Amino acid sequence: MTRIFIDGSAGTTGLRIRERLEKRPELELLSLPESLRKDRKAREEIINAADIAFFCLPDAAAVESAALVHGDTAVIDTSTAHRTAEGWAYGFPELHGLREKIRSSKRIANPGCHASGFISLTEPLVHAGLIAQDTALTCFSVTGYSGGGKGMIADYEAESRSPELDAPRQYGLSQKHKHLPEMAKIPGLKTEPVFCPIVSDYYSGMVVTVPLFRKDLRGTVEDIRAVYRERYHSAVVHYEEYEDGLIAGNALAGRDDMRITVAGNEERILLISVFDNLGKGASGAAIQNMNILLGLDESTGLVV
Repeated sequence: MTRIFIDGSAGTTGLRIRERLEKRPELELLSLPESLRKDRKAREEIINAADIAFFCLPDAAAVESAALVHGDTAVIDTSTAHRTAEGWAYGFPELHGLREKIRSSKRIANPGCHASGFISLTEPLVHAGLIAQDTALTCFSVTGYSGGGKGMIADYEAESRSPELDAPRQYGLSQKHKHLPEMAKIPGLKTEPVFCPIVSDYYSGMVVTVPLFRKDLRGTVEDIRAVYRERYHSAVVHYEEYEDGLIAGNALAGRDDMRITVAGNEERILLISVFDNLGKGASGAAIQNMNILLGLDESTGLVV
């Protein structure tokens, strides 16, 4: 039986991982008493007793936990701390060459939620030569409030909340969002995109859009569709045509898959990724990476 430890199981990502894994009899979930949750020695012992440890922690705590690993434990870190670090495999297996790296790695950095949408749309096109590495891109991303963690969830669900929460709110105004380094490095872009994230009054789900002008594309819209169809055809990530109309931010709420599509026209093109920020944007992706480490079907235990 595979032993699993979730370090930080009280947060939204950790809770979703635990919820999914508790239903799997082939896994043994290790846990610490609440009184020992911050005891360094106790955490070190239980992390190294696990076959796989999920780190669902703030960045500094994730770095500290990683330093405690001295055995054969494989780590899947859902924080920002190691996403561009040397020696860590980036945990988006659908990208070119990453599935093999994940399978053979003991250190896996789970992607950021907004970053998952942007990178899923851009990396295949950069790899295929349809977008030059020096192209300056823009990313527009709408997410539910669960992406902000327990504090933001409490704010949105409070009875006497601020009227400002009734409307979508743009953030990351300084263009220094923590996802930006991976959004450039992983697709192989030389410039970080202009990134416009927006949080709105619904619990979970995301729509990430990358607009393109025809002049920035080395090919046609049909070339883009062909690349996506070839790359994305699994139960977890798949290309899908949308009718011209509306795409809801919560279209895949509660699920662990991702839908990729192309809209617009030949001159102004919209690359669109739809998924749940707690699914393929966090917990679902972490479990998919665990399944790869265990040699299982990647969708095992996921809602797809």
